[in-house]
Amino acid sequence: MIARAQQGSWHRRAHVPYLAFLAHRISGVLLALFLPLHFWALGQAIQGEAALDGFLAWADRPWVKLAETGIVVALSVHLAGGLRLIALEFLLWREWQKTAAAIGLGFGLALGLLYLFNAGLGR
Repeated sequence: MIARAQQGSWHRRAHVPYLAFLAHRISGVLLALFLPLHFWALGQAIQGEAALDGFLAWADRPWVKLAETGIVVALSVHLAGGLRLIALEFLLWREWQKTAAAIGLGFGLALGLLYLFNAGLGR
């Protein structure tokens, strides 16, 4: 009986607005985890030209470029989720908001791909 109740609980949550909620929360947590690394990288610039050059040489690796792409995707998904929340606050609920959530996710992934191509991962 418990397994059936838990299965029904997940089924009730497997809809677009809930998935948009999850994407917004997860992207926010990932961005918060990224901040210390970002501040450390900024600190390398303060320490001098040699420290910054060493960091930039390290950051030119393909897996770092891929991780940067993930950060760009997380940032754009979080932005789209925040705009969705603002729309929920100020607009009446309509069926088109499911479409807006899907467009926001697609927007985030498209920006990530654009960044990946411009970052020169294929060099």
